[in-house]
Amino acid sequence: MNKLTALALGVSLALAGCQDAPTPQQENQTQAAPAAPSSQQIAKAVDAYTQSFIDHQSALATSLKLPSEQYGPYASKLPDYSVAGMQRLQQDMRHAAEQLAALQHPALAPKDALHLKVNQVIANYYAGDVDFAAGYIDTWGGHLPYVVNQLSGPLIDLPNLLKDQHEINSEQDAKDYLARLNAFNDVVKQVQEKVNADAKLGVILPKALFPNTLGYLENFTSEAPGKHSLVSSMKTKLDQLEGLSKQQVTEYVQQAEEIVRSKIYPAFASIYKDMQRLQEQAPEQVGIWAQPNGEAFYQHEITYLGDSDLSAEQIHQLGLDEVKRISERMDEILKANGYSEGSVNERMQQLNAEPRFLYEDSDAGRAELLAFLREEIVTINQKAPDYFSTLPPQKVEVRRIPVAVEAGSAGGYYNGPSLDGSRPGVFYINLKDMAAVPSFGMKTLTYHEAVPGHHFQIALNMLQQDIGLMRQNASFNAYVEGWALYSELVAYEIGMYENDPFGDLGRLQAEVYRAARLVVDTGLHYKKWSRQQAIDYFAAATGSPMSDVVPAIDRYIAWPGQALGYKLGMLKLVELRERAQQALGDKFNIKAFHDVILLSGARPMTIVEQDVDAWIATQK
Repeated sequence: MNKLTALALGVSLALAGCQDAPTPQQENQTQAAPAAPSSQQIAKAVDAYTQSFIDHQSALATSLKLPSEQYGPYASKLPDYSVAGMQRLQQDMRHAAEQLAALQHPALAPKDALHLKVNQVIANYYAGDVDFAAGYIDTWGGHLPYVVNQLSGPLIDLPNLLKDQHEINSEQDAKDYLARLNAFNDVVKQVQEKVNADAKLGVILPKALFPNTLGYLENFTSEAPGKHSLVSSMKTKLDQLEGLSKQQVTEYVQQAEEIVRSKIYPAFASIYKDMQRLQEQAPEQVGIWAQPNGEAFYQHEITYLGDSDLSAEQIHQLGLDEVKRISERMDEILKANGYSEGSVNERMQQLNAEPRFLYEDSDAGRAELLAFLREEIVTINQKAPDYFSTLPPQKVEVRRIPVAVEAGSAGGYYNGPSLDGSRPGVFYINLKDMAAVPSFGMKTLTYHEAVPGHHFQIALNMLQQDIGLMRQNASFNAYVEGWALYSELVAYEIGMYENDPFGDLGRLQAEVYRAARLVVDTGLHYKKWSRQQAIDYFAAATGSPMSDVVPAIDRYIAWPGQALGYKLGMLKLVELRERAQQALGDKFNIKAFHDVILLSGARPMTIVEQDVDAWIATQK
């Protein structure tokens, strides 16, 4: 079987085998074969693999606020990113996938077969590519090739977890925080070991990504230890904790400061030196194809992050076609509003520079933008019941991406709520460059990252108590990002752009942005484009300012294949909706359709398609 089609076709074949009526010959074979496992046996196997995964991923356990009485003590621990630690995780996940596959049986009820198969795909996702030993396993992105980069990885993600998600509600929580600061020092050393081991395999971060990566490592230690956010955030939490004396607070903060000064800062200085040395050996070519086994690894990423049976060549052409279609519609709106001279790109650049669309580059301007985004969430939440019958009860907040990491961060992203709902979902927005966040594009970003996009999908996913933790937290990229992009279209249909042609231009610009990702991602990693070639195409196709274009291209270089999921997933959802509308006519109900998409949790798009087809059959 072609590896490219393994995810979609494998799911389809497994489900078909569980649903077709057996022939007499098959019945005889079934009688001789072992009996189908019970639902309890399946649940036991899934629980065992879930526990194994959480044993490796203590940081995720904190993010989800998992009960320690069920998942064991994790609050003082951090994951192991050493070479051996990554190997153990991947081996455990590969073993889990094999065990789950062995439980599949023709006589299983469809629900049990589905539960097994989705969990098997998730286990294989975290097992990564067995033929690409470099990189690390990320709980969101799966197998990523560069453990140190400008955008993500343990050295960025874990400090954010400690600051934002490690709660201190007791003195024991404070002791656990200090234990984790010590553990983070170990993580830095593990990552240093891993990045050097990867370099010996020939896998080194592309040279173009080193400036911002080194910039982050240097900035991390630029503050006096006592003022570092790892210390100041702890003090803020301790100041709010009742029952501790001022002297106790001072002692705990001093311990944190000493760990940062004597352990974490020297560890960062050491890995900074190694990265400086590796910069001299780094490849000029930016595509993953230039790394050992990189071409095959890209196919792995297409399978798991694109969730597509299209070839890289087909994806590239699809992107070109979509860019052309969307750009033609943008041209119509621009001309209708008095902008007729120059290319679409040039006219969008003109809009980007107009003062009426820019927030002031100041604290007041940033506060004004954040207030607008929060109000927009209130407004669309009021209209959402016309299109959704099931709304998440969890709240969503809007916050600025921390200044320390905004240089290499995306324009916006979403962090899901805790599993128990006590901590809200958060839409983070990058406000480093106010020229990169013109007002006409802010509505669409909000609908994508918050409501009805990531927040609806992820929060509702977490509420499905009968699908298990792994499925509640599944990162099926095409499903997750495809839904968020589809949500931008839903917001348009709800009427959020009514009498706002420039806001609609912002929506279309966001869509053409995702279409252009298909072109540049395959261009970089399959067609061997240079970084500058990708920058030039992306700027021309999207009309985005260079302050946005350059870090976007660097993101796609660091995360091969991830950018494919948005448009590929959205196109599949639109295709399925149109199929249902055509089949059902007046019986089609948009709220029921959205329940079909959302309430079974994140899953491969092949299964989503089967679910929609089954729903259509029941509605006729």
